Formats: sequence, structure tokens, C-alpha cells
Amino acid sequence: MTDIPVSLLDLASVAEGQSVSDALQASVTLAQRAETLGYHRIWYAEHHNMSTIASSATAVLIAHIAASTTSIRVGSGGVMLPNHSPLVIAEQFGTLASLHPGRIDLGLGRAPGTDQITVRALRRDPRAADTFPRDVLELQGYLSGDSLIEGVNATPGAGTQVPLYILGSSLFGAQLAAELGLPFAFASHFAPQALHDAIAIYRQRFRPSQQLAEPYVIAALSVMAADTTEAAHAQFALRRRAWVRAMFGRGRAPLTEVQVDEVLVTQAASLDQMFVYTALGTSSQVREFVDDFRGHTGADEIMTVHQAVSTEFRLRSLEILALALNLPEVGH
Repeated sequence: MTDIPVSLLDLASVAEGQSVSDALQASVTLAQRAETLGYHRIWYAEHHNMSTIASSATAVLIAHIAASTTSIRVGSGGVMLPNHSPLVIAEQFGTLASLHPGRIDLGLGRAPGTDQITVRALRRDPRAADTFPRDVLELQGYLSGDSLIEGVNATPGAGTQVPLYILGSSLFGAQLAAELGLPFAFASHFAPQALHDAIAIYRQRFRPSQQLAEPYVIAALSVMAADTTEAAHAQFALRRRAWVRAMFGRGRAPLTEVQVDEVLVTQAASLDQMFVYTALGTSSQVREFVDDFRGHTGADEIMTVHQAVSTEFRLRSLEILALALNLPEVGH
């Protein structure tokens, strides 16, 4: 059993043969079930030009999920701030916070969340990532009501104090989160290499802020929980194939099954490294993995990613993990 909050990152996955509408409805179902099972929060990530991910209009999806639930925290994991004006994000999340007080999170990243061709389609300045720290401060000023831009205020937004979280998969995010005194969420579910160094730097350099007095680390891991070990491994194998199709087939003709097989062989080592933090198996197996993960990271919260290829399996994985960790089921 873990005694810290356990949360959920949902990429609004569009399965093969599934419509976007069906995928978004599945996200509603997933959020509602996560709420009743006792998950602390659910986040959605901004990605673009990916046919298998439907969370590109992140604030819109958050609005729908928040309106379809009652108590679970809902937010971004994250909004890629260099893609946007800080004022527009302050207005969007200020609106969300005004509609759903005390339930909205704003996680921020500096990557584009897509490929370089789509970066140009987004009208994104290639240098925008360089101003990310300043943009975070500008956004924070809008949400606090103490704007850094004279004569410009966010309405809605000003005074909502929407909590900010810095997301990262490198040491940069850890350093920035520490300097600004903000919670830090590390994407160890797909970029595990710098996890321990990033957490160490963040805790060592943390400066208290108005939002946060002590460092707060959220560490992410993938979960494939099933009623049998064989079922979990079968779903994981399907997930690896789906990931290869999505990442290596982007912007080109869909990969054939033979081509997927070739990538799985030639890129086996890098794929194994990417998925190293995956809790895989039955209830007791995933519980042991999560407890060990918490032990060696010292995380204050665990963000779980249940990326199975079917909605039914994702729901079952959610349920098994919640029961394994004895999360406080809230019901309706």
C-alpha cells in the first residue's frame, strides 16, 4: 500500500478502428471511474499531429472532463507553453478555475509536443523555448492578479491562483521548478534516464514560494495491470507495437506489420529503456513495483499512465491498481 496520492495521465488515446468521438467518450468514462476509485487527479497532455492522441485542444478537453466529474482534480500534463501566449493560457485556465473552483491544475512544459513540420504549422517561434522561464513568470503574474505587463490583466484569470506545475524529462525543468518554488513532475514513464538526478537537483535547489513551502515531486510510471500475468504481458506487447506505429510512422504511410517487427528488433534496447518504469502484471506484482518505485524516488505523488490498447483493459488496469494500493474509494 502507498500512503501518497496516486493520479492518472490520460492521453485520450484513439485506438485502431476507433473514432475520435469514441476516444473522447472513453476519456470521460476513465475519469469518472478514476474519481470513484480514489485517484487524486487526472491530467491531459498537449500533443499535435498524432492520429492516436486526441488531447491536442487540452483546455477544451479539461473543461469537458471537469464538467463530467465532481471532485477529482483535473488539469494539464501539460500545456506546452511556448506554443501559446501566456495571457491566452491564463484566460483559458482562469475560466476553468472559475467554473470549477479548487479543482484545476496547470502543468507546463517547454517542448513543442510534436514534430518540426507541425511546429511551423503552429506558427511557433523556434526560439520560443528560450523564453519559457520568463513566460512562466508572466503567466503566474496574470493568475495571481499581479501582472508583469503594465495595463494588461487576465479576465477571467486574475486572482484565481491556479496552481502551476513544471513538467520535465531533463535537468532543465528540475532547475526551473526549484528556482521558482513550484511542484515538479518528471516524465519517467517515457524518459527515465535523468529521473534520479533531476529529483536530487530539484530538492537540493528548491526555494520556497507563495505557492509551495516544501519541494513536491510527482514521478510518472506506466501501468499494465491485469487479472493474469499473461494478459498483462500480451497487452504490453500490443502497446509496444502501437507506440512504434505512432512514432515511426508519423508523417508517412502507415507502417506494415513487417516494418513494425523490424523496428521492434532494431530498436529493442532503446524501447526497453524507455519502458523501464512499467508496472506490469497482476495486483500483487504492480503493487510491489509501485512501492519499490516510490521507495527509490521518494516521490510525493505518483502519476500513472494506463496506455493499453482497449478502453476495457485500461479501466480494468485502473481498478486493479486502485485495489492493490488500497486507494480511498469515494463512490457517488
